[in-house]
Amino acid sequence: MSVEGKGLAFEFGEEVSIAPPLVQGADARTSIVGGVVKRAADIAIAAIGLLMLVPLLLLIALAVRATSRGPVFFGHRRIGAGGKVFRCWKFRSMVENGEAVLTRYLAENPKAQAEWDETRKLKDDIRITLIGRILRDYSLDELPQLVNVLRGEMSIVGPRPVVADELGLYGSDARFYLAARPGITGLWQVSGRNDVSYETRVALDKAYVLGWSVRGDLGIILRTIPAALSARGAY
Repeated sequence: MSVEGKGLAFEFGEEVSIAPPLVQGADARTSIVGGVVKRAADIAIAAIGLLMLVPLLLLIALAVRATSRGPVFFGHRRIGAGGKVFRCWKFRSMVENGEAVLTRYLAENPKAQAEWDETRKLKDDIRITLIGRILRDYSLDELPQLVNVLRGEMSIVGPRPVVADELGLYGSDARFYLAARPGITGLWQVSGRNDVSYETRVALDKAYVLGWSVRGDLGIILRTIPAALSARGAY
C-alpha cells in the first residue's frame, strides 16, 4: 500500500526476507533481542516522542520543502531483524537525484570511490543540501524513524540500519545484527559515529546484541542527546 501527497511519499507493506533467520537454529518471530519488554518500551517512547515533537517535525518539514526541490521524506531500503527489508524513513537531506550525482562523482574521483568502498560514506558528500547538513549534524533527519519504531521495523536502541550490500561486510557477525531490530540510536552513535573504523562499528553492533539489557538501553538513550548536540563524527 502506498500513500502519496505533495512533497512526500510513503510505501508500506514491503517485507521481503533476504537473509537467513536470525541466529542459527532460532525462531525469527521469538528470538529478537529484548523480546516483549523492549518492544513495549519502544512503542511507549516512540508514541510519546512523536506527540511531543510535532512542532519540531513540522518546522523541519517546512525547511526541507522550502530550501530544495524534492520530497520532504526519503525512504531507503534497509535490512531489519531476520533479514526483512523495510523502508527506513528520514527527512530528505540530499539533492533529489542523489544516486545519479553519487555515481558520477565516484566515477570521476578514485579517492572518493576508495573511501566509499571502505566506509559506505563520504566525509565531503556533495549530495547533501545546506539544511541537510544541519539536520545530519544533530541527527534531526532521523526523527521520522519513530514511525518505523511504531511499525515494529526498528527499535529506539539497536544496531545500525544497513543496506543489503553493506551487510556482507559484517562477515560471520551478520547473524548478530539480524538478531535485533535496527536502532535510531545505538552504541555506534554514542561512541563517535563516523570517527570510528568500520571494524569498530561491526564490533559495537555485536557487543550490543550479546550484552543487551534494559539498563544498557537506558544508558545509551541518556548518552544520545549530548552525543547528538556535540555533532561529533557527523557527516
